[in-house]
Amino acid sequence: MRRRAIGTVTRDKTLKTRRVEVTRTYRHKKYGKILRDKTICYVHDENNDSHVGDLVEIIESRPLSKLKRWSLVRIVRKSADVHVETV
Repeated sequence: MRRRAIGTVTRDKTLKTRRVEVTRTYRHKKYGKILRDKTICYVHDENNDSHVGDLVEIIESRPLSKLKRWSLVRIVRKSADVHVETV
């Protein structure tokens, strides 16, 4: 079974690659404090559909490059920021 995750796109500068930040919260074993942690995933986005700030669903895939191990499934929510593309 392939792992799935939902995260926020933090970088979209490279072609067909996105940097996605997946956050999680957990309770400290000894002290009980709730902590936040983040995991950085490099995601393959074939059509360059996602942009910075988008909430995306990703799935684990075969190694596509040195860092890319995930593929884009869908965009859950588009960013509220307006993205202007220069031609």
